[in-house]
Amino acid sequence: MTTRSIKIFIPLILVLSVGILFFFLQSKTNNQQGQFSQTGILKNLQTNDEVKHTVPLELIVSGGPPKDGIPSIDNPKFISIEVGNDFLSETEPGVAVSLNGVDRFYPFQILVWHEIVNDSFDGQDVLVTYCPLCFTAIVFDPLIHGERVEFGTSGKLYESNLVMYDRKTESYWSQILGESIVGEMAGEKLEVLPSDVTTFGEWKQKFPEGQVLSKDTGAARFYGNDPYGDYYSNDDVFFQVSAEDNRLEKKDFILGIVVNGKAKAYYTPSIKEKSEINDTFEGKKIVAQYDVDLDAVRLFEKTESGEMERVNPFGSFWFSWVAVHPETELYK
Repeated sequence: MTTRSIKIFIPLILVLSVGILFFFLQSKTNNQQGQFSQTGILKNLQTNDEVKHTVPLELIVSGGPPKDGIPSIDNPKFISIEVGNDFLSETEPGVAVSLNGVDRFYPFQILVWHEIVNDSFDGQDVLVTYCPLCFTAIVFDPLIHGERVEFGTSGKLYESNLVMYDRKTESYWSQILGESIVGEMAGEKLEVLPSDVTTFGEWKQKFPEGQVLSKDTGAARFYGNDPYGDYYSNDDVFFQVSAEDNRLEKKDFILGIVVNGKAKAYYTPSIKEKSEINDTFEGKKIVAQYDVDLDAVRLFEKTESGEMERVNPFGSFWFSWVAVHPETELYK
């Protein structure tokens, strides 16, 4: 067997192992997601091209686990920072959300096993999502037809990225696009809410009264053990994507925005180095600032009145952004 064959073979074995592990653990979990049909859109995808869609159906592929095989957390519980200290290190990464006076931290060591949290902030339902394949932690307002609804994992991927489904219409949604790609809602978008990818150590210093997602999820998982191993730091991409771009390394982290149908990515290490940059994109004045306290970059639009309005980007690996926005501009 050649060296190239071995490089290809090992990631395939890892993906298969992850899929088997998720499936095995899911069979031991008693959750409510089983009530949702396994047919519908899935059947149409397999048999014909008549279902409403905005992307080529052949690019929507199985990720390994079945529908809801990666179970969403639908009744999340939260613990104090003091309790979180028992299992989270200072450098533990996660996504931080502050809304309606509530500050929460969702550790990736939990999200990697669930990918979706259907949460509520003082009565406002919020959709917290994470795709480990693309390092995309994006928070949405799950508003569909005037109603905020729950989402689940479809078991599908589009351009190596999480495909969710909503539990109202069972339409498919691409996380990296924030848009429905198959079904009744195809073409509709979800509003992205403010969040920051940071570490537990930085977050708890800024929000000492904050809440931490508990490992008490109702599912038996190996929290603290990441099934993807060193995937985040190597050059391997498990699933084929339609476009590549060598202006950055595949897994460099960027913040991407779309304005007037045009895409642009901001390379966060450059912004951290400069502390702040001013840019103009599609007629909008974009300001990128480095938040030292959270060790995170935030984007703002500077209005004509001089006010700074936060822009909520799609943070992701470079390869993932390019796959869905091959003509993207780049601030490097």
